[in-house]
Amino acid sequence: MSAIADTVHEHRTHEESYEEGTKRNRLGLWLFCFSEIFLFGALLAARFYLWGNTRPALDQTLGLITTSVLLISSFFMAWSESAISSDDRKTSMRSLLITAGLGILFLVGVVGLEWGGELRPTDGVYGAIFYIMTGIHALHVLSGVILILINWNLMRKDHYSAEEHWGIEAAAVYWHYVDVVWVFFYPALYLIGQPVHL
Repeated sequence: MSAIADTVHEHRTHEESYEEGTKRNRLGLWLFCFSEIFLFGALLAARFYLWGNTRPALDQTLGLITTSVLLISSFFMAWSESAISSDDRKTSMRSLLITAGLGILFLVGVVGLEWGGELRPTDGVYGAIFYIMTGIHALHVLSGVILILINWNLMRKDHYSAEEHWGIEAAAVYWHYVDVVWVFFYPALYLIGQPVHL
């Protein structure tokens, strides 16, 4: 019994270094991102299989604006990560808020305006695929916005430093990943194929 107690005590007293923990966390995050490729890849495959060389006639201007907003948000997310690496907390916090705001603006454009357009979920394969693709992506954007706001709150409480800011790095990787997914979704939904008026 004393051997077990010694092992437990040894385990509790050994603290993992920040660098070791961050390495393990990075691996876990990248494995998660890799696993998500299957989900988004399946949605793209379904789009091309079911729509073929057609697409619903969506609002091209709205699609371009929302895509631009999301891509600009990636710049501010990268700026936030760079700023905290230089111990510039004020710039990092401001950039996090701008990123979250642009993410919300993207959601308003896609979910608020595009979903309120002529295309309905009941419009056959066009409606089904469009709403599933944009809905799942919007859920990822929303979770990214929540993660960014949590990190902003932690930074407000002096949680991060130039040396230790894994939370900001993780949020940045996730945010850029979600943006890259939209880079593939946008042309598949808005640009590729002949527009069909439903």
